Amino acid sequence: MTNPKISIIGLGYVGLPLAVEFGKQFPVVGFDINTRRLDELRAGHDRTREVDAAELKASAQLTFSSSLDDIRGSDFFIVTVPTPIDAYNRPDLTPLIKASETVGKALKAGGIVIYESTVYPGCTEEDCVPVLEKFSGLKFNVDFFCGYSPERINPGDKVHTVAKIKKITSGSTSEVAQAVDELYRSIITAGTHRAPSIKVAEAAKVIENSQRDINIAFVNELSLIFERMGIDTLDVLEAAGTKWNFLPFRPGLVGGHCIGVDPYYLTHKAQSLGYHPEIILAGRRLNDNMPAYVASRVVKLMIQEGQTVKGANVLVLGLTFKENCPDIRNSKAIGIVRELQDYRCNVIVHDPWADPAEVRHEYDIELSPCPHGGDAAAIDAVVVAVAHDQFRQIDFARFAADNAVVFDVKSVVSRNLVHARL
Repeated sequence: MTNPKISIIGLGYVGLPLAVEFGKQFPVVGFDINTRRLDELRAGHDRTREVDAAELKASAQLTFSSSLDDIRGSDFFIVTVPTPIDAYNRPDLTPLIKASETVGKALKAGGIVIYESTVYPGCTEEDCVPVLEKFSGLKFNVDFFCGYSPERINPGDKVHTVAKIKKITSGSTSEVAQAVDELYRSIITAGTHRAPSIKVAEAAKVIENSQRDINIAFVNELSLIFERMGIDTLDVLEAAGTKWNFLPFRPGLVGGHCIGVDPYYLTHKAQSLGYHPEIILAGRRLNDNMPAYVASRVVKLMIQEGQTVKGANVLVLGLTFKENCPDIRNSKAIGIVRELQDYRCNVIVHDPWADPAEVRHEYDIELSPCPHGGDAAAIDAVVVAVAHDQFRQIDFARFAADNAVVFDVKSVVSRNLVHARL
């Protein structure tokens, strides 16, 4: 296929960078149901800050649409919608099913549908394919075909961008697997790895983040233990890190739309097959409890410093799920905020990366400017929850001079200026 028409379904952190890369070589329609998002992209603005105006302009064959007619008859459909969990930590396939319905209505004979959304092994063929068949009237692996190529986008990372990260590919037949692999090799300079089946590719993705989750849970547990021993966790990790094969994980908050979510997709599938995971869920429980632990330590430190907790002004620095990124989905910093509010603290939240309107809508919180100037004396405690670059420029000596408790989750502040850190 020399000049395939490609439609990217979903233009978030994953879909937009992919659409931009493909749009440099092929005719691409970036499809999204959010018309405000489309208007911003047409004007050269990406609110996720993953792609700048120059990159959007350089993608000469990329257009944006919310119309089914504009994606009808595409050769490739690439689905990049979110796969969240519900309030009970169960997979929520609603965005994936809705996207499959849309693609089914636009699918033509010979079309190939590639999923990039993180799912449990078997989801593409067991959950998505029946929807495609129903809405297209076509038969799987006869009239249309599927592939799976898991996303590996790292939000906020300007080094490991989409073209520089090796891509796993797969297809529902050997011929389709080859076609999918060739398609991605046209833009992925880091190369591809062709998996033997869609299920293998799905499993590979879901264990990538599960592995990271478990490793972070381990060092978080070490932090809980070493705090009781009066040992600095980072001192221990730096010493252990002198061994060549020691893994350099650090304690912290595990949120976002990947590491804090994907393990539940794997455990859901395992439980449906009669196996009850222990290590994976233990890691999830430990990581999910870290915000409450941080808040309790802050309150304990305040009491030790003779401060009155009720009504105290506590500044929380950072609300996004990671540093130098505007994404607030599944933020664990919000857990710290809520716990401190339960202690009847007056919590002030500052985050230069987060969108104030989005924070207001999602969490009913008004972001504040950072009082690190003349009014720093009004702050009783500071929690550095996210390692934004801007926070490294704050004069934390001002807070220390005014006897404010400083708790550093991310090791941003000089050790002599903090009361404790993870």
